[in-house]
Amino acid sequence: MSDDLIPGDESSAADAADAVYRELLERLGEAQPQPRLGATKRALELLGNPESSFAIIQIAGTNGKTSTARMIESILRAHGLRTGLFTSPHLVRFTERIGIDGERISDEAVARNWDDIKPYLAMVDAELTAAGEPALTFFEALTVLGFACFGDAPVDVAVVEVGMGGAWDSTNAADAEVAVFTPIDLDHVQRLGKTIAEIARTKAGIIKPGAQVVSAAQHPDARQAIVDAAAAVDDPAVFEGEEFALVQDAVAVGGQLITVRGRAGTYPELYLPLYGDHQGRNATLAIAAVEAFLGGATQPIAEDVLAEGLTEVASPGRLQLIGTEPTVLVDAAHNPHGAASLVAALGSYFDVDEIAFVVGILQDKDAAGILTTLAPAASGFFFTQSESERAIPAEELSRLAASLDLPASTFADTLDEAAEDARRWAEEAPRRLVVITGSITLVGEAIEVADDREWKATA
Repeated sequence: MSDDLIPGDESSAADAADAVYRELLERLGEAQPQPRLGATKRALELLGNPESSFAIIQIAGTNGKTSTARMIESILRAHGLRTGLFTSPHLVRFTERIGIDGERISDEAVARNWDDIKPYLAMVDAELTAAGEPALTFFEALTVLGFACFGDAPVDVAVVEVGMGGAWDSTNAADAEVAVFTPIDLDHVQRLGKTIAEIARTKAGIIKPGAQVVSAAQHPDARQAIVDAAAAVDDPAVFEGEEFALVQDAVAVGGQLITVRGRAGTYPELYLPLYGDHQGRNATLAIAAVEAFLGGATQPIAEDVLAEGLTEVASPGRLQLIGTEPTVLVDAAHNPHGAASLVAALGSYFDVDEIAFVVGILQDKDAAGILTTLAPAASGFFFTQSESERAIPAEELSRLAASLDLPASTFADTLDEAAEDARRWAEEAPRRLVVITGSITLVGEAIEVADDREWKATA
């Protein structure tokens, strides 16, 4: 344990956890993943392979990974299992990425486990450097930290979201009992491939011998890649729309009611406190994944377990209300597929006349695709940029929108300014809504700004 960390001293624990994050940031960032597994495996081996002490459900895909992971974890916890949850990226604080039994990991536990693993990370760094390779990256070191924290807790099962791709993602250093695939689309094309088929083959690399494979409905090329990867190791693969399906969903106060046909039974009128048809499909996939983990097609999930698990689920940054008077939502849509789900949800769940989008997008994303997908729902755009060094300048986004003949727009160099302009617009007439979207980084910053400025009216 760090010398300056005093048991019971929350400020010291927070400082120690922040110091861990600073050390992680000194490594190669998440925009520069290394296509390798050996480095992560070597670090885990030196630690005694903590990832082998608990079961793992791993999730790959393009959109919906984090929401689906949270649902799976919540259902498993309601079933009585002690759970770990590993997701990325974070919105506000990096400790959001590691959950223990439904709670963000404590600062003390992060700092203590980091101190435990640092000498072993240094050993691997030295080995890699001597071999002419980059030292462990941010995400590789974070993955090792997450698995160490789960082993230390200890947990019964960890729900692990892939960082990027699948085959060579550092989370794939562990073997999962269940491999879960959310919808696969074009994203990270510079790293993963130019076609859906190429991207899907990379993501299907999480399938290991002995795993059960559960997938959302897929583009035919993605489906074939998953089928081929599963068949190569004689694993069973089941798909949404075939072995399981969302039978019905209906708008409800604060969310929706869904009926799901699982492999082991049908689950009627489950309350899901999240907006959007896509969240109903994510819940359907989560239920099928939990069925696979608990017993496949032979053992239905208890109704009270599902009711509790889904009712308690939350998905920060996904159609999250951060402001009232005027109403402001944030949504982490950062590609055209996510933008399409956002537009569909706004049309179904929010009764408003006009919508303004505050948008910031990162350079490796399909900005034109995102904007043209949002445009049919937009009364106007307020462009800005997050603090990320990969953010597209706000003025450049505004020029792009003009070239695409999109609705009127303005731009501001800071989120604070762009958001305040949008909020003033919303206050000028009734039934107006502001949505901040385009990048997870921007959404995280918006949540902080809203909290600091007290955008939510208090009773």
